[in-house]
Amino acid sequence: MSPISPSRRRFLRTAGGSLVAAPWIVPSFALGKDGAVAPSETIVAGAIGVGGQGRGLLRHTLSQNDVRVVAVCDVDSHHRDQAKATVDSRYENRDCQTYADFRELLARKDIDMVVIASPDHWHGVLVTHAAAAGKDIYCEKPLSHDLAEGKAMVRAVRKHGVVFQTGSMQRSAGNMKRACEIVRNGYLGEITHINVGLPNGGHRSKVREFMEPPEHLDYEFYVGPAPWVPYHPERCHWNWRWWMGYGGGQMMDWIGHHGDIAHMGMGYDQTGPSEIAPAIWDVPSGSNIYDSPSAYRIECAYENGPTLTVASRNELPEVFRNCEDTGTQWFGRDGDWLFVSRGSLQASRDEILETAFKGSDFRFPSMNDHMRQFLDCVKTREDPIAPVEAGHRSASLGQLSKIASLLGRKLKWDPAKEEFVGDDMANQLLSRPYRAGWALA
Repeated sequence: MSPISPSRRRFLRTAGGSLVAAPWIVPSFALGKDGAVAPSETIVAGAIGVGGQGRGLLRHTLSQNDVRVVAVCDVDSHHRDQAKATVDSRYENRDCQTYADFRELLARKDIDMVVIASPDHWHGVLVTHAAAAGKDIYCEKPLSHDLAEGKAMVRAVRKHGVVFQTGSMQRSAGNMKRACEIVRNGYLGEITHINVGLPNGGHRSKVREFMEPPEHLDYEFYVGPAPWVPYHPERCHWNWRWWMGYGGGQMMDWIGHHGDIAHMGMGYDQTGPSEIAPAIWDVPSGSNIYDSPSAYRIECAYENGPTLTVASRNELPEVFRNCEDTGTQWFGRDGDWLFVSRGSLQASRDEILETAFKGSDFRFPSMNDHMRQFLDCVKTREDPIAPVEAGHRSASLGQLSKIASLLGRKLKWDPAKEEFVGDDMANQLLSRPYRAGWALA
């Protein structure tokens, strides 16, 4: 018998307690007729963080016939109002509830799952509280702002038995899965090195003065657990990623994509590098609101495995730049290589691209819709293609690179214990204190 989803369990309890009072005439949507999905199979959802990326995820969630979005949450009332209008338009009513405080949304017993698309510095608090509330979770990448948060998120998801999908949607793309299947099944031979090429550049704005936050934004709540800094519109919403207090520039923005694919191809969802050595960390001067690097390169090594370079694209060798895109490139011992990006799949020889898999080979799930694959797992209670451990380990690749670069020295890392070896100063940087009033669940 297939596992019964939480929404179905809740529906059966309700139906069992009120069957006598139910009307004899039942509307067709309640029975799943005319293309509708019966309430017993409907996943009730809420969305937290509905500006920018969150707006797109909300639309995609609304397109699923077996999901009913009932609530949205954001600290910006403009985002809340826009999201409510989108939801109400989809269902042709005005039923969607809005919240400024995520805790009120999570307290609702009718909500089965949440979609989280806040700035990175909020992920740890939101995910651990959502897990404690028993909600299944789809959370944007990178999973965490610092490594200690990632560890706490893994613990919370496993402790409370919720289904979790990291929003590293490349994992569900057909060309990405094919590249990883070629590597994992040994068709490139033993992997000796991996290049992870991420976007170049950053921002270096200098503002003349800071100002009071607008009335539609609860700025104290926006800052949340991060260190407080004065408000400026150039450091909020999309541009939060250029300040290390909220994000981590292009490196952390993309490590959960191409770094994640590097790990996916090697089966490294439960581990990480053993050595991290900084080479380039160029932070543009003259900015008083941004401090993320515009150029970077970090050299890593995996115990009994390959070496790996994380870098902005222009800092990688010509063999990578000839691929004309950011992405992931694996090298076999005999000099063959395989490159994958969002737009292409390339190799040193055509025969590699034409690999014919055998029945005994490892294959990923065929579903190419990342959100849909998660929703299917909400019903079966299986792990989706980007479980919490995968999101944690790919984010930690960037976080370890950042720490080594800030300290300016090679570091040794124990991926099993998840701590630096014999380096108290580096271990202090694995977490940061939260502002008063905020804590992980």
